[in-house]
Amino acid sequence: MFSHGSKNRLTVKDLPRFQTGSLFDRVARAVCQVGLLPRKELYEAWETARRTRRLFRGHRVVDVAGGHGLLAHLLLLLDDSSPSAHVIDPAIPPSSAALQGALVERWPRLVGRVHQQAQPFDTFEIASTDLIVSSHACGSLSDLVIDRARQVRAPVVVLPCCHDFETCDRGPLAGWMDGALAIDARRAMRLEQAGYRVWTQTIPSEITDKNRLLLAAPLTPEPLEP
Repeated sequence: MFSHGSKNRLTVKDLPRFQTGSLFDRVARAVCQVGLLPRKELYEAWETARRTRRLFRGHRVVDVAGGHGLLAHLLLLLDDSSPSAHVIDPAIPPSSAALQGALVERWPRLVGRVHQQAQPFDTFEIASTDLIVSSHACGSLSDLVIDRARQVRAPVVVLPCCHDFETCDRGPLAGWMDGALAIDARRAMRLEQAGYRVWTQTIPSEITDKNRLLLAAPLTPEPLEP
C-alpha cells in the first residue's frame, strides 16, 4: 500500500504515481525529484493549503514553524494574489533550498516571493493584513500562533499537534472529552469570544491522526470589549 501518512521520503521511484497534469501531481513530481521530503508532509501540506484557500484569498502568508516551506509555496500557487510568503522557523532544514529551487524552476512566478527566515515566531512582526498559518505547531506554539494573530486581528489557520496537558488549556471540558480535543475546543472558543468567525474542519485521518484544522477570521477590526 502507498500510505499517505508514511514518513518515507518521496523519490524519483515514486514519479509514476503522479502522472496527471493536476497541480497536485505537478508539485508532487517536483518533491519526488528533490528526494528529501516525507510522503506525509506532501499530503498534509496540500490538504491544509487547499482548505485554507477555500476561505482565505490574498494576504501576505506567514508560515510558522514552516520547515522546508512547502505549505507556503502551495498557498501562493493556489492563489497568486498573495504578494509573498515568509517561512518562520528557528531551524530551517537543508531540504528547504532544494525544494524552493525545484518549485521555482517549474513556476518562475514564485521567484523572490518566498522568504525563509531562521528565527522564533515571537520575534517576527505581523500585521492584520497577514494570513498566519501553521501546520503541526507543537504544543503551546499553536496557542502562541492563535494569540498573536488575535492581537493584530489577522486571519489564522492552525493544525495543532503534540498537545501538552501541562501548558495548554483544557478548561472544564476534559471531564467529557479526550484531553487533546478539549484543548482544541478551547482554542476555537477563545477565538469566537475574541470576535472571530471560526471554522472547524479535518484533513484525512489516513495522513495523520492529528488532523483537526482550525480556521478563523476576525469579524471586527478591533478586539471586542470584555
